[in-house]
Amino acid sequence: MNHPDGLQVLIAIDQFFNTLLGGYADETLSSRAFRHKKDGSRLWPAWLIDHIFFWQEEHCKSSYESELERSHLPPELRS
Repeated sequence: MNHPDGLQVLIAIDQFFNTLLGGYADETLSSRAFRHKKDGSRLWPAWLIDHIFFWQEEHCKSSYESELERSHLPPELRS
């Protein structure tokens, strides 16, 4: 059994905080922020997070797309 790498641990922490703030347990704050930006309900969270991760172009959108692709899951659970 492989232990999670650093990125997986950070994703788990992110998902934990998202859940504490009323979000879905298996979604990151960045993905949630992009969903709200996309539906027009809240624009500022995505703006803020994208500026925190300034070295990553469209960080929240990439996180959202990663959630859609289920790329954070083990390969056998992605389909």
